[in-house]
Amino acid sequence: MKHWRVLIADDEMIIREGIRDAVDWDALQLEIVAEAEDGEEALELAIEHQVHILLADLNMPIMNGITLIKNIREQLPNCKIVIITGHDEFSYAQEAIRLNVADYIMKPVDPDQLQTVLGDIRKELEVEEKQKNHLEIAAKQIEKNFPLLRERFCIDWIEGNMAEEEVLEQLEFLQLPAAVPKMLGVIRWPEMQTNQPLMTESDRQLNLFAMENIVEELLHDYKKVLFRDQSDLIVVILWEEAAEEIFLEIERSIQSFLKIVTIQHIEKITGKLSDLSEVYRSCKTEVYNKVEVSQLVRRAEQFIRQHFHEHALSLERVAQSLHVSSVYLSRMIKQDLGISFVNLLTNMRIKKAIELLNSTNLTINEISEQVGYDTQHYFSTSFKKVMGVSPKQYRKGEAFHNK
Repeated sequence: MKHWRVLIADDEMIIREGIRDAVDWDALQLEIVAEAEDGEEALELAIEHQVHILLADLNMPIMNGITLIKNIREQLPNCKIVIITGHDEFSYAQEAIRLNVADYIMKPVDPDQLQTVLGDIRKELEVEEKQKNHLEIAAKQIEKNFPLLRERFCIDWIEGNMAEEEVLEQLEFLQLPAAVPKMLGVIRWPEMQTNQPLMTESDRQLNLFAMENIVEELLHDYKKVLFRDQSDLIVVILWEEAAEEIFLEIERSIQSFLKIVTIQHIEKITGKLSDLSEVYRSCKTEVYNKVEVSQLVRRAEQFIRQHFHEHALSLERVAQSLHVSSVYLSRMIKQDLGISFVNLLTNMRIKKAIELLNSTNLTINEISEQVGYDTQHYFSTSFKKVMGVSPKQYRKGEAFHNK
């Protein structure tokens, strides 16, 4: 059974003894842990023992009762304070009441009144303790269910079911950055939605869970939220920009460890919190539009993304890595994507070059080397063919003007 800690502070020993002898402390589940004869000593002992109840005389040496109460309110805000006062100190008592004391007792102390006051205070402490315990249990439950709460919130958010103010409130409550995210990505596993009699629902869920673990591991250092939407698409919202290579590694790892070919699309976010639903719909449309591309071409795209920076990358090398003929691979790329291998490779290189032109101070020659061109001249020619302006003009912001 819990005993609440009590401190008696009065400069008169006879008063302290009278208080000590006036009450059946055990019956009230109270325990006198210390006594003090001045305000300074009372403050030190109250903090040392973390007392629940302070019985304090207003008229004490060194530090008077009012100053003591003010300090106790700062150091132990939940401590219940009962002031002991004489008739000539009533103006002090009024000030103490304004400092939110629990009660006051006139000298000489009436044992029955003291017993009643302390009994009421103990009941208050018990009620507050229960409320505190309930709040702690509720907080633990909320924390335990944070992943589920975040998922439900994010689904409503990306579906466009929440106003901007509501989104902001939920972000703060769920301990997510109260700011517009930088990126949103959607990952689809097309085979999951095809008829596969040998794959049970349990197998599907296990694979989806494994995919989420891979995404979580590779994006571990980024502030994000990861969840599944109502169609079992894996959605990741990032509050930091992640390099394209990380998403390529996600695709590659899922294929390597789970033997699953996925389709993903990632977009940068500019605008307001409420614009997220539009970005999500765009990503979702893209992953469904890409579903008709064969696994062979998907693997070819992945290989090219990993190696486009190599000068010697060729159709023959890609075909060899996939164990098919270069003629067949060329035909499949043209059939599925509507462009040639050369155009596919060029587009990937130019896309990376644009990223480097926008985000770095690398020279044109350095960028040309990083995206796989033998010479700056060849790079500039290819860039101008695709973008309509040279890399130098693009960096100066002349692309729009020239187009």
